[in-house]
Amino acid sequence: MAATSTASADGAAAPPRSPLSEWLAVVSVMLGIFTIVTTEILPIGLLTSIGSGFTVSDGMAGLMMAMPGLLAAVSAPLVTAATARIDRRRLLCGFMALLAAANFLAATASDYRLVLISRVMVGITIGGFWSIAAGLAVRLVPPASAARATAVVFSAVPLGSVLGVPAGTLVGDLAGWRTAFLLLGALSVAVLLMLLVLVPPLPPVHTTRLRVLGGTVRRVGIHSALLLTFLAVLAHFGTYTYVTPFLERVTHAGDGLITTLLLLYGAAGIAGNFLGGSRAAEHPRAVLGCAVGLIAGATLALPLLGRWDVGAAALLVLWGVGYGAVPVASQTWFAKAAPDAPEAASVLFTASFQATISIGALLGGAVLDRTSPSTVMLLGGATGILTLLVLRGRRPEGPDGPDTA
Repeated sequence: MAATSTASADGAAAPPRSPLSEWLAVVSVMLGIFTIVTTEILPIGLLTSIGSGFTVSDGMAGLMMAMPGLLAAVSAPLVTAATARIDRRRLLCGFMALLAAANFLAATASDYRLVLISRVMVGITIGGFWSIAAGLAVRLVPPASAARATAVVFSAVPLGSVLGVPAGTLVGDLAGWRTAFLLLGALSVAVLLMLLVLVPPLPPVHTTRLRVLGGTVRRVGIHSALLLTFLAVLAHFGTYTYVTPFLERVTHAGDGLITTLLLLYGAAGIAGNFLGGSRAAEHPRAVLGCAVGLIAGATLALPLLGRWDVGAAALLVLWGVGYGAVPVASQTWFAKAAPDAPEAASVLFTASFQATISIGALLGGAVLDRTSPSTVMLLGGATGILTLLVLRGRRPEGPDGPDTA
């Protein structure tokens, strides 16, 4: 692979960069998303312990998942538009510093309201960092390697599940949930330093103003991406947010087994990410359909087969493979629907994805507090079936459109 160069802020070409430097920059961005994803979904593994520590119900504790998604959905378009002329590396570093502060605040919170404030900070970080990073791989490596670099960046999503959440849950079990957030704060600082050293200056290429976002959201392909992303993510996070209460009450799993099951889920998610990523560039519709089918099947079967350890483990593996392919398929669909506005497409992807995480966590928590974890799973599975019906009913846009199977 030949060395490439990056344009500087004044339009001059920066010195050529080696392939190693390019890929180290990709890895540092991936680690940034990994830290963000781990911070965002860590409460899933520590939900009951944090809730009991502040004497709040599991549904109320689910606000820790709802708050970041809601703020990310709002901040993604607003922050991106407000910072349209600022170097992207500076923004990535600034958001990572905010994430470190959020984790340290959570680790030292004396009141549940302070934890929620820290989650607001996490949401702003997600909205800003992910909107920029989601489409950044194409600027860090040559065009021939862009698809592989994008898959590497998005591997951070299942990696956050396979490494971040089980490790954080284990730390929480051994040393308390505050220690888990303290270590995440330290990791955020380490990633901040990596971004400063390894990522080259990245002046904005396209100015993403609100009117650009408005024009992008009116495209037919974007309509399909928004609707299907909403339904797919709702089916997943409406249920997965409360997988720990399910494993505790229905499977009757102990802390060690829950950590192991989450590890299996995350490992399957990595496989699903790369399997889906290898096909999503050409067939995002088919990949998304297969992924949602696995999620629906797993969640519908969990109330019956999830009573046993082996059944729960097998279904979580299927679930992990399915969800691992969802982010890359969804992001690809958005990108294909607006190839001339990649950052705007990434902003809309981030906003829709994160808003649905929030809605799913809120609805799932409300159902859990009034019914049971099994009912939550069944409703999530029904939402997955609805997603498949909608996907089947959406007419492909053409041989090269994002809806093409």
